[in-house]
Parts: sequence; structure tokens; C-alpha cells
Amino acid sequence: MPSISPRGASLPASPIRKLAGAADRARAAGRTVFQLNIGQPDVASPQEFWDAVRGYQGDHLAYAHSAGLMELREKAAEVYQRRGIDVGPQHIQVTTSGSEALQMIMVGAMNPGDEIIVPEPMYANYIGFSAITDVNVVPLTTRIEDNFRLPSSEAFAERIGPRTKAILICNPGNPTGTIFDDQQLEELRALALKHDLYLIGDEVYRDFNYTDKPVKSVLQLEGMEQHAVMVDSASKRYSLCGARVGFLVTKNEALLDAALRYAQARLSSPTLEQIGLIGALGAPDSYTEATREEYRARRDTLVRRLRAMPGVLCPDIEGAFYATVRLPVEDADAFCLWILEEFSHNNATVQMAPASGFYRTPGLGRDEVRIAYVLNNNDLNQAMDCLEAALLAYPGRKS
Repeated sequence: MPSISPRGASLPASPIRKLAGAADRARAAGRTVFQLNIGQPDVASPQEFWDAVRGYQGDHLAYAHSAGLMELREKAAEVYQRRGIDVGPQHIQVTTSGSEALQMIMVGAMNPGDEIIVPEPMYANYIGFSAITDVNVVPLTTRIEDNFRLPSSEAFAERIGPRTKAILICNPGNPTGTIFDDQQLEELRALALKHDLYLIGDEVYRDFNYTDKPVKSVLQLEGMEQHAVMVDSASKRYSLCGARVGFLVTKNEALLDAALRYAQARLSSPTLEQIGLIGALGAPDSYTEATREEYRARRDTLVRRLRAMPGVLCPDIEGAFYATVRLPVEDADAFCLWILEEFSHNNATVQMAPASGFYRTPGLGRDEVRIAYVLNNNDLNQAMDCLEAALLAYPGRKS
């Protein structure tokens, strides 16, 4: 039998989807499964997206330009400029989701064996992308007791070595909901300039900000034209996860050129979805504002319910639509499987993502879960009823 490669064997299972089989079995047994494991928004996509798709008049669907449709890049640049991010269409590479943008950066900016510093817990797929590209993720641990705040610039500096090429942050954060303030970003700016590093900002959740201060982009940091790279996506902002359209944005021409050659190898991102996104980018600000307020209300419900559960530690949640929560259990992986396979409350159960898969450091996050509060408030309250009952019944509960 032919063997698979060491790289193939090293690809991690997704903590977000690895319990899908247990959830399917629970549904087959007739139970309702409240899905809190995955960031799949249920808010309706903007009507402008559907109108643009339905308005397509061609009699066949052709490849788009490898850099993306020019009209889409121009529209995206207009949106960024209104938000104080000074870029033009020539600085934008359209990608097949934000995930591809991250892989383009790793391939275009780093050699096999190079290192990228990432605060943990981190978006789990960063670890998978690093395995695909042979780039080493160097974790910098943040703590739930500190609301997952960034460590000091000195702690970052200690991780910088001869193979370090970049610092990657997700702001607002997945899986924590943390927002990094201007002072923290300025400290990272100083490090990137001093050590000649890329500063990559995964800013997919920028519009999900529940604080009274705007989220600053890495592209707004002074003097970072050759160092700052932004990753963006339509998936969350417009509830278009299935469209798989994102952006890599930078003023670094060499990196853009490498990204374009990567894009040429896969020909183009989906043409019809790009057409639809041109429409979505023209949606009124009221769409984004209403969506943000809906998720703010869900955030408030989640925090209130979790903090009322004995033994549960729920940190402050400032943005995105995730919470990394400590449960009174020894092993969250075992608990998340148990609640799907062996527990039911009002003929319902809950699917969550064990947080150990969001850490690069072995052994961390074993008593934590990531919860995506993407359900309406009624369903979210029922899910919390189920979780509360399960924690009281769980045989592996900590005293």
C-alpha cells in the first residue's frame, strides 16, 4: 500500500469539526443538537448580494482575473478608504477565502522552517496552514485570567530568533473575542520595524466590535508599508461563509507579486461569488450595524448565563462572536464527546469545540472550550440550559 507523506500525517484534525460524527449520531437518535462549535452566522446575507448574483446576464461563467475582478477590488478599496485604511485596488489580491490569503502569505513570505509568532489560543487552522507550508508556529501564551490580553513586547521579543519572519494576530480575536488596543499594536509595530518582520493582521471580525473604540488595522500603523499585511473575508461580515471570497491587502509589492503568481496557479477565485460580493459591499451601513447589535445581544446573553454557572470562568468578550471558557471538568475533549453521546436535556444536546486544539503548546486548554454564539437568543438560552444541566450531571466534574 502506498504511504502518505510525513506532512500529510502531521495535519491536525480540526477541533471545530472533529466531533461532527458524534453530532450526526445524536441527530439520528432524534435529539436536537445546538451547534456552538463553528462560526457559521445565521443572520441573512445582504439582499444586494442576491440581487447581484441574480442579475448576472452572461450565457456562460468565465474565469475571473487571477488578482480578482477589478470592479470588486475597486469597491473593496472604497470601503477600506471610508474606514480610514488608505489602500487602492492595486494593493488588493482577491483570494478564495481568508484561509487562502493566509496560505499565500506563508508561501510567499516564508521558507520551510521559518517561524511565525502567534498568540495562543489561536484560530486552529493557523496550525493546519503551518503544517501544509512547513512554517513553524511559535506560540505566545495568553491567559483566561487576564482576558487573553497580549503579553508584553518583551515577551514577544524573547520569541524572536534567526528564523522568525512574522507576527500574526487575529483582531478581534478568534477564539477569544479579545480586541487589541492601540498601545499594544504600536508595540508590535516597533518590534516589526526593529527586527524587519511582517505584521499580519487577520481582521475578518473587524465589524464585530462591542467596545466604544474602533479597531485599528495593521495597515493604519505608521511606517509599516512594507511590513503590514491584512487578511479579510466576506464570510462573517456578510454571512457568506459558503461564498469563499477573501482579500490579502498590503502595500508590499514583492509579496503581492508572489500572491498573484500563487493565484495564477489556481487560476481564479469563484467568479459568480465575486460578482455577488460587489453587490454586498454596496449594502448600507445599517446592515452592518444591525448585525453587530444582534451579536452584541447574543454576547450579553452568553456571558450572563455562563457566569451564573458554578465553576465556569467566562472572560470579558469584546468582539467577534466567540468565547473561550473554562469549565469545571478535567478534560474538555472528553466532556464535549460525552455531552453529544451520553447526555440529553429536553431531548437536546450541545456541540462545542474543545479548546486544546486552539493551543500550540501541549497540555494547555484542556479544561476550556470555544463557544460560537451564532444562535438566536431563544436557541442560545436553550443551549445554555443544556450545558448547565450537563455540567451538574457530568461524572468527570471537578469538585
